[in-house]
Amino acid sequence: MDARFTPEQDEIRRTLRELLLKRCGPDEVRAAVRTAAGYDTGLWDTFARQLGLPGLALPERYGGVGCSVTELALACEESGRTLAPSPLISTAVLAAPLILALGTEDQRAALLPRIAGGDLTAALAVPGAGLATALGLVGDQHGDWAGGGRAGGVQARRADGGWRLYGQAAHVLDGHSARLLVVAAHTGGFARSRTSLFLVREDTEGLVRVRQTSLDETRAQARVELRDVAAEPLGEDADALGALAGLGRSAAAVLAAEAVGAADRALERTVEYVRQREQFGRAIGSFQAVKHRLADVYVRVQAARSAAYYAAWAAGDGGGHERVGGLALAQALEALRTAAAEGIQLHGGIGFTWEHEAHLYFKRASGDELLFGPVHRLRAHAADDARLFEGGEVVV
Repeated sequence: MDARFTPEQDEIRRTLRELLLKRCGPDEVRAAVRTAAGYDTGLWDTFARQLGLPGLALPERYGGVGCSVTELALACEESGRTLAPSPLISTAVLAAPLILALGTEDQRAALLPRIAGGDLTAALAVPGAGLATALGLVGDQHGDWAGGGRAGGVQARRADGGWRLYGQAAHVLDGHSARLLVVAAHTGGFARSRTSLFLVREDTEGLVRVRQTSLDETRAQARVELRDVAAEPLGEDADALGALAGLGRSAAAVLAAEAVGAADRALERTVEYVRQREQFGRAIGSFQAVKHRLADVYVRVQAARSAAYYAAWAAGDGGGHERVGGLALAQALEALRTAAAEGIQLHGGIGFTWEHEAHLYFKRASGDELLFGPVHRLRAHAADDARLFEGGEVVV
């Protein structure tokens, strides 16, 4: 394994960082999240048409760039630094890989080039609050996240030669603006219940989408209601749970990189501030106690970055790395929470004002743990999966 980045990978980071420094400051972020779409559509158009970010990890035959999960993780690390609101995670990280993995050739040919070009945004709708469970990050994918064959979740039934969906899903990332939904639903009733994935277009009759107020406003979320909605199965007799578990490994690596970018920027902003703020006639950054606290944060961020990069490489390697993504995500979320909390503390009184930039990072840390964690469950599931503890003893 060569841990060095290629010139192409370095160029992705440099180009994206320069763009976001110009187009995505704190004021621009706050303005973008208050639009109907929840993000800057002009910036998304630049992402898609000039940089090719939505199709970065898609094959060239479908209009993509043909890169790996590593390049996508590097791009999301840069977008995470500025907390850039965009449908990149929902479209390129969660929905597109499922279409690529499970879709028929006709579905891939019809949808993936439009996703790669930025014309089609997509979202993964998982019922309840079970996205992390559905992706196999905090559990074994069982439970009531898709109804469990009982009332609740989203149920699918055959009707008039097609499929109809009924139910609702909350906390769907970019669900209010996505032009295509990939919906997890249960088929077969209670006796032969199984999870399947379906495609639902934005203009389908009976589809109701309501944007929700969320703790982290830079990640737009919606409640999706399906009232006897016509749907198209994704693929033919596809293994939805297996595909979701595979998606979880790559998505966790990308989300970890994004969290590392946010943590790194939060630390940078804090270091800049303590060099300027004076107390007792000297910059507070010169005090040993402050140096120690920031040094601890720096070590956490660098360790999380190494874990995220390794997880991104492992996701593309495809051999025996099932637990790496969840562990890297846990370490990255912990680093982001620590960096954001220390940033608020060391900014003093101004850091505690709700409008300060430091709170954007603190809310991102808290929101990501609610969506993809929490940290202790990510680690506990990895330990259980590795059978680390058996009979009260550590298995070596």
